[in-house]
Amino acid sequence: MTLEFFGAAECVTGSKHLITLSDDTKILLDCGMFQGMGKETEPLNRHFGFDPSSIHALILSHAHIDHSGLIPRLIKEGFRGKIYCTDATFDLCKVMLKDSAKIQEYDIMYLNKKRKERKQKLLEPLYTEDDVNFCLQMFETRDFETPFDVTKNVKCVFTDNGHILGSAAVYLKINEEETITRLAFTGDIGRYSSPLLNDPKSFPQCDILICESTYGNRLHEKIEDSQKLLLEIVKQTCVEKKGKLIIPAFSLGRTQELVFTLNNLSLSGELPKIKVYVDSPLSFNATNIIRKHIDLLNEKVKNVAKNDPDPFGFECLNYITEVDESKKLNDKDEPCIIISASGMAEAGRIRHHIKNNVSDPKNTILMVGYAEPHSLGGQLRNGNKEVRIYGEYYQVNAEVRVIDSYSAHADYQEMLRYLSCQDVSKIKRTFLVHGETDAIVAWKQHLQGNGFKNVTIGKSGDHYHFDSL
Repeated sequence: MTLEFFGAAECVTGSKHLITLSDDTKILLDCGMFQGMGKETEPLNRHFGFDPSSIHALILSHAHIDHSGLIPRLIKEGFRGKIYCTDATFDLCKVMLKDSAKIQEYDIMYLNKKRKERKQKLLEPLYTEDDVNFCLQMFETRDFETPFDVTKNVKCVFTDNGHILGSAAVYLKINEEETITRLAFTGDIGRYSSPLLNDPKSFPQCDILICESTYGNRLHEKIEDSQKLLLEIVKQTCVEKKGKLIIPAFSLGRTQELVFTLNNLSLSGELPKIKVYVDSPLSFNATNIIRKHIDLLNEKVKNVAKNDPDPFGFECLNYITEVDESKKLNDKDEPCIIISASGMAEAGRIRHHIKNNVSDPKNTILMVGYAEPHSLGGQLRNGNKEVRIYGEYYQVNAEVRVIDSYSAHADYQEMLRYLSCQDVSKIKRTFLVHGETDAIVAWKQHLQGNGFKNVTIGKSGDHYHFDSL
């Protein structure tokens, strides 16, 4: 068996891990889009580094675009196998991949106007909505904790890892020449005591572990403190400064956590009477899917739902789907909260909201999760005094605040807690992916300090061979 990493290797986007068996069966774990990698982003997304037509099956851990976003392109370039995921992940992919196609087509149209003026070669989107519709026919859903056959020699089971709705760790039992290898891919590990989701579940003992590393060097603030801090920032910005609070947030998970928190503050009478806008068609659709799968949420949400018919809606909340309505938000000269995608501010309507509000000192931009350092969100988190948006430079005069406790990624203590279900003496190799250099190096040290042996930082394009374990 051979293992190769073609994305999320020493970075946090583009998750793609390829398993090749001795009979040349190829199984791909995730097929994510690279985001926020500067000039490298485009070529990384257009060239897989392997032949898509040679892949027999794709197993998808969850619906976030950095894990699912290149599936339509994979099929466009020849993949014809099955795509396995949970039911909720499929429902989310149906809206998220279509939204991704729309964003690409819109952004390409915007960029091509400038390229045409400069007499530069025009660009094409990675894929279209038609490509998405075709790829959705190839999905097959499976329940948590229910083993299924990927091929005659590979069995899989999904376990809930608490990252987003439907997200799963992938556990494979691989039979090669009567030798069984047990491989586990954590996917993105969620947090304990999440506002919405159940705690991550344990997974069976493995021989080979592929583990994420996003916050391998960090401890989060307490989740229970986030509501208090959010309310403080709302009052400071919208009541005291009478400005706008702009929140870049992933359409799935982060947006619903924010809305659920604001809903609770509204129910308790603590939230000031100001307008709250969720400006994202995808967020609107994703919220409806979460309402559909409320059985997958934790007891806290279910208890609120017993007395509140809609935990994701309240009097001052408005969901914006139409472009014209989105544009009108920039003309409103009144205090308000605007939650918009994407979370890294690399695409979508949030870039326009930041462009129109980042230079006004009465406004606040609130970052509520990880952003790749080169992305617009990462630059704002890093304290850049000037940012480039759509080819033009803007002074950052607005206050930039950060609340990391909303992160959907576990910190290193939570990841150690998650991995405590394993007998580390039985794990022969551990590969670390999905982390920036500092985080992944620190996470390796934490693992080694807790008894993990043969810990390797996965490198893009490298081949790791396993003749026997």
